[in-house]
Order: sequence, then C-alpha cells, then structure tokens
Amino acid sequence: MLETAKNRRYPRVGLSNGMAVGWQGMGMHAVSRVGTLGLGGLFIAAPDPPPPGQIIQLFFTVPEGEVRARAIVRDSHPGKGMGVEFTFMAAEARARLDRLVRKLLG
Repeated sequence: MLETAKNRRYPRVGLSNGMAVGWQGMGMHAVSRVGTLGLGGLFIAAPDPPPPGQIIQLFFTVPEGEVRARAIVRDSHPGKGMGVEFTFMAAEARARLDRLVRKLLG
C-alpha cells in the first residue's frame, strides 16, 4: 500500500506484516513493528512512544543487510505509535533502504 501526502518528500509503503525495528532513546529500549516505511522515515507502532523532538537510534534489517539510523520523533500518539524522520544514516544503509523501498513500490 502506497501512502502519499503533499508534505512528504518521499513516498511511504505500508507494511501489513510490520517489519521489526529496534529503537532506543530517553533511556528506553524496545523492539516494535514498522507500520509504514520510506526513505524519509518510519511510523513505528509503540504503546508508549517518546514525545516529539526526542532523538532515537534505530536498528532494523532489510533483505540486503542491517540499517542503523538516527531519527527525530515528529509525531507521537500514545497507544498507537510514532512517526520518525531520519536525521542520519550511513550511505551504505541508505542504499539498502532505497533498494527495498523501490522494490516494494514495484
């Protein structure tokens, strides 16, 4: 499922099975499910997400390998999850993520 919005720089792909993502920030460590995925960020399902503005570290695996990134929480919805925007990702990891998103967009 492709999600678009006028304020998004990159398209996002809905992940019905939800890929796992490890994240940490504010002294919290958790493994959650990704609801939507894009080159600009993710929506992560989390019952008690950090507040907007919080910086978190992300760790997840795509078919070609591991992706590690730093992100900022843009939207936080207690009981549902958080929308995060990537602020740093190594070039190799970004290339892996780009290939996955292109494949999912078909």
